Amino acid sequence: MGRPADIALEQGGTLRQGDLAGLLRRSPVSVQPEASVRDALGRMKDERVGTVVITEPVRGLPLGILTRQDVIDRVVLPGGGLDVPVAGVMTGGVVALPLTSSAHQARLALARHDLRHLILLDAAGGFAGVVSRNDLYASRSLGTDDLVEAIRGAGSPDALAAAAGRVREAARVMVARGEGAAQVCEWIAILNDLVVQVAIDLAELESELPLVRWCWLGFGSEGRLEQTLDTDQDNGLLFLPEDKADTEALRARFLPFARRVNALLDQCGFPLCKGGVMAGNPAWCLSLAEWRGQFASWMCSASPSDLLNATIFFDLRALCGDAGLAAALQEWLLGAAGDNPLFLRFMAANSLQAGPPLGRIRDFVVDRESGQLDLKRDGSRLFVDVARIHALALRVADTSTAGRLRAAGAVFGWPEHEVSACTEAFAFIQQLRLRRQVAGAQEGSNRVSPDALSELERAFLKESFRQARRLQQKLQLRYQL
Repeated sequence: MGRPADIALEQGGTLRQGDLAGLLRRSPVSVQPEASVRDALGRMKDERVGTVVITEPVRGLPLGILTRQDVIDRVVLPGGGLDVPVAGVMTGGVVALPLTSSAHQARLALARHDLRHLILLDAAGGFAGVVSRNDLYASRSLGTDDLVEAIRGAGSPDALAAAAGRVREAARVMVARGEGAAQVCEWIAILNDLVVQVAIDLAELESELPLVRWCWLGFGSEGRLEQTLDTDQDNGLLFLPEDKADTEALRARFLPFARRVNALLDQCGFPLCKGGVMAGNPAWCLSLAEWRGQFASWMCSASPSDLLNATIFFDLRALCGDAGLAAALQEWLLGAAGDNPLFLRFMAANSLQAGPPLGRIRDFVVDRESGQLDLKRDGSRLFVDVARIHALALRVADTSTAGRLRAAGAVFGWPEHEVSACTEAFAFIQQLRLRRQVAGAQEGSNRVSPDALSELERAFLKESFRQARRLQQKLQLRYQL
């Protein structure tokens, strides 16, 4: 039941409050269903817009959308009259997002449904405005539209795997030509999400899923929108039984479907998780109550394995299906974690066991045998861990590391230049990781020898590690560790 019908409302957790609201530059432009096409064109002219939304008169719910091109194609060219009601020529079954959704959710919805305009809804479900592709994309590069079409049109596992391969190659070109890590990772996230959704579509055609609400979840780097070129699967399945007694029977029905999706993603270049963090594992194909119980258990005992799981599963995001379920789980999780300062203190202490590899005499402390640094373990992970703890403590729904750091800075009153320095340092380390992956480093895509870097790169890397240390010091002070 993850497929919406009339109004395709892409519900979901709020990743960054106000991302889409900030793109609205004017009051909503709408007409009611009985208005004539002529009246609708008049409104477009008066408001200097090319699109008008048709809303029902009582609650203002969006029923359809009409563009100037629609009028040409459906009225003028067939020789129709302009005095017919807009209800007869509008595009119905609109796709809409809550106004508080993230820009990533909006970009994915545009790609998923092949749209040029996206309707936004207020808290009551009424029409709030429209954003377009141009609003959401500063630039379109490397044939993104062609890649989207190739993924959406993939009618077989082989076709989808070929399209996913094209995504990786295009991402490598983006990295090689020097595009920023944040932009590359966001671009990868949109297209990888689309690959996952189509893989789920293909698996659904082979399955008879139960008629209950369900959602496919992404964890770890996928949940944070920070996947690089070298990533495996971290996913799970969340479902809502009508009766608790139905849980085991529903799990038994979902598992073959989930394993098929895992196999399809493996074929598309996303290796099976060695730790078994996949929806096809019964441990991670759970009801909403079971997911809550699992999280509660981790927060109660806080053993080393529980803290390790927290670093993976607490970065969760809906990828397909009923995103409202994921939003409910995340809302509960943020409340439970925010009310458990002892667990957060354990998480903070655990994250501080490893620090940046900065030496007192030499610039870097490297592995004795290889002479290398691990950019993920000793670099990006330090930022990710601190940002996650602050997000849980402050009940910040944003799952991205940069977004979490900005939210923490706003609450704690960190100077803007300090927040920018932290996010830029994280982005620089991510950029180095991407470059290593593009180079096909045989000794490990996250490992690098400082001697292989330019003098300027070494200076940037050293300063990035210093920013990580400053973040850890702030965390240490906050939790008195």
